[in-house]
Amino acid sequence: MMVPLRARILLADDHAVVRRGLRLVLDAAPDLEVVAEAADGVEAVEIGLQERLDLAVLDVAMPRRTGLQAAWELSRQRPDLRLLMLSMHEGELYCLQALKAGACGYVLKSDADRDLIEACRAALRGETFLYPPTVRALLQAWLDDPSRAPANPLTAREEEVVKLVAESYTSDEIGQVLHIARRTVERHRENVMAKLGLRDRVQLTRYAIRQGLIEP
Repeated sequence: MMVPLRARILLADDHAVVRRGLRLVLDAAPDLEVVAEAADGVEAVEIGLQERLDLAVLDVAMPRRTGLQAAWELSRQRPDLRLLMLSMHEGELYCLQALKAGACGYVLKSDADRDLIEACRAALRGETFLYPPTVRALLQAWLDDPSRAPANPLTAREEEVVKLVAESYTSDEIGQVLHIARRTVERHRENVMAKLGLRDRVQLTRYAIRQGLIEP
């Protein structure tokens, strides 16, 4: 993939003030241009599949679909689209999940004014951008030995259902968001509760918070 002279970027974050600040940073670069914005993971996927884009910058924690879930879907349906993750969290697990989802890099929001432009340019070149260097080394060790990564008992679809249940969506609403039948939603929910040994929505919500699917 050739690096465009002026890259067309999708910026996805559920906070309008954050999007505005990040957009100012990106648009200040002569070779980068934000041409679309999304307020949640569902919008990000819809725009990412419809618009002519070179790069999607996705916040890890967003409503309806996380940035990681959006990255998985975009990576599957638009492998030519470069992906870059933004997060408030410095944890190694988030970095690992971002790379596995198809992202080229992971930028801390606290360092966005310093690192975001460089990270975008690296992603457009097909290079990996991670910070700090110690995280890069640990992630590489995990990628070289997948058995060291914690196992996830849920499928990608089950995680999507968990997130939406924890966000208080009804089964009908979840079906509309994910384009599946109500009965399918309920079956996924039953499978999740059985796999995780949970009894009710409160426990499921706590699990979603621990896994970073929603913010506390």
